[in-house]
Amino acid sequence: MAATATDSPEQESYDFIIIGAGSAGCVLANRLSADPKHRVLLLEAGTVDTNPWIHVPVGYFKTMHNPGTDWCFMTESDKGINGRSLQWPRGKVLGGCSSINGLLYVRGQAEDYDRWQALGNSGWSYDDVLPYFKKSEDNERGADAFHGSGGPLKVSDLRLRRPIADYFIEAAEQIGIPRNTDYNGATQEGVDYFQQTAHQGFRWSTARGFLHPILKRPNLEVRVKAHTKRILFDGRRASGIEYLQNGKTYTARAKREVILAAGAIGSPQILQLSGIGARPLLDKHQIPVIHALPGVGQNLQDHLQIRLVFKTSQRTLNDEVNSYIKQLKVGLQYLFNRTGPLTLAASQITVFTRSNPSIARPDIQFHMQPLSADKPGEGAHKFSAFTSSVCNLRPYSAGHLEIKSRDPLQHPAIHPNYLSDERDHQVAIDSIKVARRIAEAPALAPHILDEYVPGRQFQSDAELLDAARQHSQTIYHPSSTCKMGNDAMAVVDHQLKVHGVEGLRVIDASIMPEIVSGNTNAPTIMIAEKGADMILGSR
Repeated sequence: MAATATDSPEQESYDFIIIGAGSAGCVLANRLSADPKHRVLLLEAGTVDTNPWIHVPVGYFKTMHNPGTDWCFMTESDKGINGRSLQWPRGKVLGGCSSINGLLYVRGQAEDYDRWQALGNSGWSYDDVLPYFKKSEDNERGADAFHGSGGPLKVSDLRLRRPIADYFIEAAEQIGIPRNTDYNGATQEGVDYFQQTAHQGFRWSTARGFLHPILKRPNLEVRVKAHTKRILFDGRRASGIEYLQNGKTYTARAKREVILAAGAIGSPQILQLSGIGARPLLDKHQIPVIHALPGVGQNLQDHLQIRLVFKTSQRTLNDEVNSYIKQLKVGLQYLFNRTGPLTLAASQITVFTRSNPSIARPDIQFHMQPLSADKPGEGAHKFSAFTSSVCNLRPYSAGHLEIKSRDPLQHPAIHPNYLSDERDHQVAIDSIKVARRIAEAPALAPHILDEYVPGRQFQSDAELLDAARQHSQTIYHPSSTCKMGNDAMAVVDHQLKVHGVEGLRVIDASIMPEIVSGNTNAPTIMIAEKGADMILGSR
């Protein structure tokens, strides 16, 4: 039977069951079902990606915080950001976060992956993972030593340029940051325009690139609105899953493996619901312990962006979308030419640099947008302005998440613990100083009217740290909650197999032992490519 999005049978048997049709799950479904001998079931708690805003690059303004496409997670009150609770969007639709994210294609630094290997994860050095980045990629610039062409994932240059962005690049160069036209190449450090996962003006999610072209494979089943309740075990071997669909509970059996690809929030939540996690937590909720793994849900890492907004005398995208007539013009430009503001990724310019000259490699990243709003995803300000957000690429602060009950439909408690480690304080302070240095450079300063956020009243280091606590948001990169390794807090080994059980792997951003130095979508796709090869080579 061809892949469908229909009701489930009472029980069926498959070789592989993949939980989550997101950035990793769509890749896994493609690669594992390529051999017709493998019968594959792909489960997605969300729905089919038919919402038209998914496919318009700037559509994340409509799909984030929309319960039809977003899990709409909320963090718990966090002391490190003055007791605030943040929205944590995560894709709840085919393609997962790749269907609602900012489309930015960033791999991280070679040293990140060499560090993963140094932590005891053989086969995860940069030289090991680079072929998998290239395998996925179809870069419009063509193939070279660092990039691929012909893969399922379209990667393209931006189709929108604005003068204020060019001034920003020139200003960064004036303070000593080099121009780097390929931050995914030989070195990451520098400033330039982002590349994005888009093609001819359309978003290129993993659903579009990896899943839709193979939906007619007779050995692949796709079930949507199928919410996993728990993983089933025969002794210590994962034997299947139990899931909800249309108010009924179904069971599916796995002959070879169950693969968790539910993301940095969903994967640890499902493990805990299934009896794999810290024993006190499982005992608290009266969940029978299959295997006590204290690291499940721990080591939660994210990039916290400190958002600076500068009013400018230059017209920005704020001016292009602040009336219905202008919005109509923008819409027509996209409809007929696939150009203009609707092709905009979440940011135009990236800067990878050091918060302090003594740092060995870039430890902060800027996302520059030629627009501004009170919060990402909200309407633009009524005045001309741009946003210069900056994040600590390798924070020491780490949090955790845990289930609140045995109910699989209840969101877990998410504790990011932002800025809880004092080593991150100076990076936050210095990051704001670097942002101001760029704004004060000769190329940009004449166009700036005012620092709107946080404001020039924040001057001392103590005041700048307070500004960081108050004017910061997630940049949507949760990771590392099922970390790879062989220490006491590791959840999976270097082959992504869950410690202490058989027939179960986790393959998504949660396995990162340390968060990468950049945006997390491209690394998640790489993890899935490598994970699929590990599975197919394990017979």
